Amino acid sequence: MKVKIMVAGGTADYTEEWRARFAQACPDMQVIAWHGEADPPAADYAVVWQPPEGFFAASPGLKAVFNLGAGVDRLMTMPDLPASLPVVRVEDAGMGSQMAEYVLHGLIHASRQFDRYAENQARGQWLKLPAISYEAWPVGVMGLGAIGKQVAETLARAGYPVAGWSRSPKTVTGVRTFHADTGFRDFLARTRVLVNVLPLTPSTENIINQSTLQALLPDAYVINVARGHHVVDEDLLSAIDAGHVQGALLDVFRTEPLPADHPYWTHPRVRITPHISAITRYEETLEQIIDKIHSLEQGLPISGVVARNQGY
Repeated sequence: MKVKIMVAGGTADYTEEWRARFAQACPDMQVIAWHGEADPPAADYAVVWQPPEGFFAASPGLKAVFNLGAGVDRLMTMPDLPASLPVVRVEDAGMGSQMAEYVLHGLIHASRQFDRYAENQARGQWLKLPAISYEAWPVGVMGLGAIGKQVAETLARAGYPVAGWSRSPKTVTGVRTFHADTGFRDFLARTRVLVNVLPLTPSTENIINQSTLQALLPDAYVINVARGHHVVDEDLLSAIDAGHVQGALLDVFRTEPLPADHPYWTHPRVRITPHISAITRYEETLEQIIDKIHSLEQGLPISGVVARNQGY
């Protein structure tokens, strides 16, 4: 009997796109799609992105659920998610290099003062600004998982002094590391550009708040590519308006799409993008999930299984 995979979540087009790609990539398995009908078809494994409420209660018998993305915070809060069901996140799948590129762009844009050059162009003003000193732009990366580590290493190779902070001790080439609550304040005190790549958990929600922002070096800058709920929006805007933070590059928000009346849209010191810093790539994701299903069917261990007590 063929292994049965059910794809569910997102829009109907999104679900059907992934179903078709899985069906083509693994002809030895039966791939079906669920578009929200009353009773999902029985399946061995589910591949999901933001499945509807009640999905797991209606889908007994799953051996594991694979999330089409690195962030599993929404799955972790679903009340019908069985405690014994393994949740498997996508590990990088091409997202690390994209996110590192995005953050490097934001860092260079801020440190090389390209916003000033854009203002000068609008005025028709030819003016060369002083060359930067990399040492004047120490970067701090919050979150040193597979993607955060790649981000930190990329920035360090570009010549910036980089530190990283994580809940548990980590070693990253060319990066000074801090960990746990005891190292958080020291990490912030040497950071001018704060980059957030943390998973969203109860302990990291609202972590970019007034206290965190005030602990950064003067004329700080914030880049958030993790989750919108990491940032207290009012605190970030206040810090920018007060001058302690010079600006921010934000790719994620508490409500997406960002509401039309949100002050981020029109704030002159805030740059926004529509959650595109790292887009899941089909080929890498398909290969990764299919290989893991084959391993599970053979009784072999796999990586990427979410630790329920940590939320990632």
